[in-house]
Amino acid sequence: MARTALIVIDMLNTYEHEDADALVPSVRKALPGMEELLRRARAAGAPVIYVNDNFGRWRSHHGEILQAALTGRHPDLVKPIAPDEESLFVVKARHSAFYETPLAFLLSQLGAQRVVLCGQVTEQCVLYSALDAHIRHIDVSVAPETVAHIDPDLADAALRMMERNMDAHVCSLDALAFNEPDE
Repeated sequence: MARTALIVIDMLNTYEHEDADALVPSVRKALPGMEELLRRARAAGAPVIYVNDNFGRWRSHHGEILQAALTGRHPDLVKPIAPDEESLFVVKARHSAFYETPLAFLLSQLGAQRVVLCGQVTEQCVLYSALDAHIRHIDVSVAPETVAHIDPDLADAALRMMERNMDAHVCSLDALAFNEPDE
């Protein structure tokens, strides 16, 4: 059976960007599902990998990104899902978690052939990460209640695209398991 990794996308966020006001309500709604995914992944011993934008700070590392997010506009959206000591971290500069990052190599080293994606933004970074996983022959699962969006219509379309065009397993949070087939 393929090992599964949880990928947490762009959740270490200062919410100091032009779409933040549209995004925050969706993040609040998705946060409990993300917390549950983190709990399940950690309980199963699955790798948890935070992939986060560097916000143009080319000297930044995960500690700096986390600290900026915790002192940003909405630390209450960061604290519940902050990385623990076992979490892995990949810095990205573009939309996809895979684009010019070591994520594919890291997943290979971990023996992970399946990823569960959560985080933000469904119609942007989550969608592009799902596509890049698909073209790398990595299985993708996404629970809609664990991803946040700016535009609900585009988010729905993105989830349909992931399922139809990328063979992603789009399912309820209850149907997701780590290191077990989703059925």
